[in-house]
Amino acid sequence: MTNGSDSAAKRDYSETLFLPKTDFPMRAGLPKREPEFIERWDRLEVYKRQREMAKGREKYVLHDGPPYANGNIHIGTALNKILKDVVTRSHQMLGYDSNYVPGWDCHGLPIEWKIEEQYRASGRNKDDVPVIEFRKECRQFAEHWIGVQKAEFRRLGVEGDWDNPYTTMTFAAEAQIARELTKFAMNGGLYRGSKPVMWSVVEKTALAEAEVEYHDYTSDTIFVKFPIVEGPEAGSAAVVIWTTTPWTIPGNRAISFSPRIEYGLYKVVEAPEENWAKPGDLYILADKLAEEVMKAARVEHYERVRDIDYAEPGEMVCAHPLKGLDGAYDFAVPLLAGDHVTDDAGTGFVHTAPGHGAEDFEVWTDNKVALEGRGIDPTIPYTVDADGFFTKDAPGLTGKRVITDKGDKGDANQAVIDALVAAGNLVGRGRLKHQYPHSWRSKKPVIFRNTPQWFISMEDGKGDDGLRAKALKAIAETRFVPDAGQNRLRSMIAERPDWVISRQRAWGVPITVFVHRETGQVIPNAGFAESDALIRRIGDAFEAEGADAWFADGARERFLSGLVDDPAAWDKVDDILDVWFDSGSTHSFVLEVRPDLKWPASLYLEGSDQHRGWFHSSLLESCGTRGRAPYDAVLTHGFTMAEDGRKMSKSLNNQIFPQDVIKQSGADILRLWVVSTDYWEDQRIGPEILKMNVESYRKLRNTVRWMLGSLAHYDGEDVPEAEMPELERYMLHRLAELDRLVRRGYQDYDYKRVSHALFNFATVDLSAFYFDIRKDSLYCDPLSSTKRKACLAVLDRIFRCLISWWAPMLPFTMDEAWLSRFPSEDGSVHFETFPEVPESWYDERLAEKWRRVRRVRRVITGAIEIERAAKRIGSSLEAAPEVWFTDAELIAAVADVDLAEVSITSQIVLKEGAGPADAHRIDEVSGVAVVPALAQGRKCARSWKILPDVGSDPAWPDLSPRDAMAMREFEAGRAAAQ
Repeated sequence: MTNGSDSAAKRDYSETLFLPKTDFPMRAGLPKREPEFIERWDRLEVYKRQREMAKGREKYVLHDGPPYANGNIHIGTALNKILKDVVTRSHQMLGYDSNYVPGWDCHGLPIEWKIEEQYRASGRNKDDVPVIEFRKECRQFAEHWIGVQKAEFRRLGVEGDWDNPYTTMTFAAEAQIARELTKFAMNGGLYRGSKPVMWSVVEKTALAEAEVEYHDYTSDTIFVKFPIVEGPEAGSAAVVIWTTTPWTIPGNRAISFSPRIEYGLYKVVEAPEENWAKPGDLYILADKLAEEVMKAARVEHYERVRDIDYAEPGEMVCAHPLKGLDGAYDFAVPLLAGDHVTDDAGTGFVHTAPGHGAEDFEVWTDNKVALEGRGIDPTIPYTVDADGFFTKDAPGLTGKRVITDKGDKGDANQAVIDALVAAGNLVGRGRLKHQYPHSWRSKKPVIFRNTPQWFISMEDGKGDDGLRAKALKAIAETRFVPDAGQNRLRSMIAERPDWVISRQRAWGVPITVFVHRETGQVIPNAGFAESDALIRRIGDAFEAEGADAWFADGARERFLSGLVDDPAAWDKVDDILDVWFDSGSTHSFVLEVRPDLKWPASLYLEGSDQHRGWFHSSLLESCGTRGRAPYDAVLTHGFTMAEDGRKMSKSLNNQIFPQDVIKQSGADILRLWVVSTDYWEDQRIGPEILKMNVESYRKLRNTVRWMLGSLAHYDGEDVPEAEMPELERYMLHRLAELDRLVRRGYQDYDYKRVSHALFNFATVDLSAFYFDIRKDSLYCDPLSSTKRKACLAVLDRIFRCLISWWAPMLPFTMDEAWLSRFPSEDGSVHFETFPEVPESWYDERLAEKWRRVRRVRRVITGAIEIERAAKRIGSSLEAAPEVWFTDAELIAAVADVDLAEVSITSQIVLKEGAGPADAHRIDEVSGVAVVPALAQGRKCARSWKILPDVGSDPAWPDLSPRDAMAMREFEAGRAAAQ
């Protein structure tokens, strides 16, 4: 043994300290390391082993809303998939069998467009290509992008059954989608009707509400007079309407009014000579709107002639304003009462073209019997064709175009306006910038057009047992996160029209019904005896060959032979299904058929736009076929914006691509952004926000690294809680608090709360408080020190909890940390569940005491920092401050606490009283004042504390007694080892 003052004075004590030792690097190198972990997880078959470990547990199933297979993922897709991964990973670690099966939506127009673009580039014509060949190319296109997106999702760290995903274009899926459709045919919900639907001229197909978004659009507006030919004021006055769609005037068949609106007869007194509104003209207008109408008509002076009684409009019949054009439009235009008419804008009367609007259609058809009784033909004209051209049902205007195939405004509006001017029935015109429906795919405006389509009825004629009623009931029974989603979906279902499910395209699942050419009968249906056989034939064929079987030569005879007398008398419907029906049916061919899943799903999670998309179609499909929603809960996230709050766009150069973030910083940085943002609302991301996340990650990683380094000295020896110092028991209490918060937060999908709590714990409670205090004991205490042993035992518990709690959010980093602590060829933190935290750790009285201690510590450390900034001291160990107290609770809290140790000073003096006027105080902690002072004594060469008893052990003249004892144990241990 070496001792004595000379040898001791020259001793390098650093080798005797228990300093942190770890290979866990400070620099993460995530872009390089993360792919290595993905390879390792594949090699270990992590997903498969998780399923085996979870056998017998309660199932938790997040059903994947299928992304569309037609391009690289973007930042919103990355956020969506990361959230889903956090959901499934956290529930797995909460003790569920939390399986995740990814899926893809593969049919539909965007893929068709891509193939058509390729055709055009090579000079080919789609119409010259057999439909099955075209569909094959669409399938290959989707397969390519599924492979690309799969790799991108995996790079995000998303775990799931990647070897067995689902797609809507597998033969089994197409067969089941067809079966789901025929269920509506059998229960009477499917029908063929002629209604005005939203029609994309660009895409040449009908669109559903879910396929439409609203953008600013400048419309031509016109005020038009309809001369009264029967009833009050016949031959003298006119009813005036206002519309933003002049092209719909040829389709006008009525005018709607409201008995609740006060109308008056108004006379034009003065107007410019060239004006359309002439002196002496008599107009019937809503009183509330008359002034605005006259202003728009450039009328200089007018007068109100008389009231129009509420019953008078219903007695009136008008002439069509285009009467006489090409010798046509010579029919009566009745006035019909409508609940949709208001006096908020316009004239108080609504131009009613039943072929161009849902409300117009309803008013017209609701009055069908009454119209026929008055000798009025209720037939709805087809004034606009699929390409946006006026048809023969618009005499004098045939061939004019509403919308071009590029989505631009055609010449129809101007042609109608010119015809109205020529007829003397235009009162005024203008322009209006407003929100107008556009196709979400082409971003071009749509039109409302009457066309034969296939619908699923929202009512079924069954009242409270109809589809709408079932869906509303299901919404009430579903959990929504956030809560506002429930009202949003409820209002959409309550107000939505029948579901138009037919599309005039080629790539998708066909509407697998036949229509009798003469009778219009549709099969299969409940009254057709061979319906079950027909459904089986179709399903079996699709299972074997896919939906291409429907388009193959001889398909009609193949499916109908032996089931009907004359297959040639039946027309096979070749329209394809709305792709929302495809994705809305996924629950039937994924959740219901896979034994590793369950129906209904525990959760559907998508962006808030899916209230009118996947949430919506899945709800209707499932309620129509099974009577309830296919999910127990619905979770929605907002949209991702640039960090200045603006929408990302190429023109603004503010786009953030997940691939770039991963390449530069790693997927865990992107995941940290996802879990730390308030994703229920719209989120922001950009270079500065990512920098903040990188810095937060660095702090967290350093905390983990220090724990790993300190735990290198842990031999597994435990210390009973009762024998632990208070500080260790306080840290166990903090773990108990966090355990409650983390479990509840994960169950509530509140990842911001979880991540912020864990980050603050790591950086504030641990790095800046507990680790700061205990470094001295961990590094310098003797091996036999109970305090040191207790600290290591608590660090072990903290490590296991913290790494496990973070693992669902930062799977790469936490698996790296876990394996650094527990090296294994086949181990992973992702095989663990969250540690069980004993209730005995929770001690609120102790926690309150230490909250007070920490308040006192804040004042002391604040005073020391001022001294260090002024260079009056270097290390805090040079200080021995006086601490004055006037708060009895704080005095009691620190009475039995080594406040010098807690404050990381060498000594401390406690005094009662207010203290000197120039003492350091902070507003947040009243009753405490600190007077800085220098520590007295010598500096210990090993721990660097300044103490009066340094050198009291003659064998170690430059050490404190504590450090001298540590050296004796160190030397004894080394000697024993030799």
